[in-house]
Amino acid sequence: MKRFAAFFTAALLVFSLAGCGAEAQNAQQSETTEAVQQTEVPEVGQQEASDDAQAASGSLVIAEQGMFSAGGTVLTSEGTFDVSNYYTSREGSTSHVDHANVFYQIPETETGLPMVFLHGYGQSRMGWMTTPDGREGWSDIFLRYGHSVYLVDQPRRGEAGQTSVAGTISTETADQTWYTQFRIGTYIDGDFTYNEGSQFPQGEDALDQFFRQMTPDTGMDSANGDQNIDTTVVAQAVAATIDEIYERTGQDSILVTHSQGGTPGWETVLYTDHVAAIIAIEPGSAAAVDSDVYNALLEQDIPITFYYGDYIGEEYTDVPAAMMWSYMASTADSFTEAYNAAGGNSTVVRLPDEGIYGNDHFMFQDLNNDVIAAHIENWITENVD
Repeated sequence: MKRFAAFFTAALLVFSLAGCGAEAQNAQQSETTEAVQQTEVPEVGQQEASDDAQAASGSLVIAEQGMFSAGGTVLTSEGTFDVSNYYTSREGSTSHVDHANVFYQIPETETGLPMVFLHGYGQSRMGWMTTPDGREGWSDIFLRYGHSVYLVDQPRRGEAGQTSVAGTISTETADQTWYTQFRIGTYIDGDFTYNEGSQFPQGEDALDQFFRQMTPDTGMDSANGDQNIDTTVVAQAVAATIDEIYERTGQDSILVTHSQGGTPGWETVLYTDHVAAIIAIEPGSAAAVDSDVYNALLEQDIPITFYYGDYIGEEYTDVPAAMMWSYMASTADSFTEAYNAAGGNSTVVRLPDEGIYGNDHFMFQDLNNDVIAAHIENWITENVD
């Protein structure tokens, strides 16, 4: 555990995991339906109110979708390319690397700002698109709220795997470790357990789908213990994505980050001035107060909100990772106090304080992901121009 504590405190990297038993799943979903019905969620703002019926049900109509790469660099080897020996010659050759790959969708009725989604450690854009039990992911939900969505595979991950740094992928087994680390439950006597009141979808099929969404980093030498990610490479590629969106639409983007994606998410503002707001879902850390990144956030007057789920704090004695997450969440409190005192706009949302319970590190895949999305949409309506 010292190894993993040091890893998270120093590198602030993050990734995922899940489920068990069909009977448990049916029971949990019944309880969840009742809990969600009893949960009070703030009303969506006036502009979106007329679209609430379509947001809740009905066909989702996409006006345009596509894919593009943004940012990155080009490597060039020395020498002159020998076309007569084209198959084996590498002299004078190039390689396009370290870019972001972006899948986007634009709804038929677009009423809100574009949203850029940046995944965390060991993940890809898939996490925003679906859930382990096959319900709608946040990308569909926010499309229904009238936002175009831009889903990023960060450099050296997923469909942006071409890298300038040679990595060695680890085959180390660690499902149970990360399942516990991210407050879904733990693993005892050969079974995955769930924290009390968990909103995570249960059942063996959901668990299998959750673990299989994991994606290795092609530039990481994880087999030899190096699990660092070049945050600047990621930040510059995300900034290039946001600039491309501005070039296409004339609109600034709302940046949504998760976990490890939070760190390059802050740094993105060093390379673009087209970030309208940042929504940080359980980032490993907030931006350091008085850092260049912090000052850039203030200078650009970017509204920020942090979202944290349940099972965080010393009172959760049966949740092994509760105290570690309490430390990481405390950085959001320090940031927010300083940022607001300096004239900025930052909030920290702890879902249990809002009457929303049972959420883990992957709140956007939980059974009540729509309830949390509605809460976020309200924040956007109230805080983002």
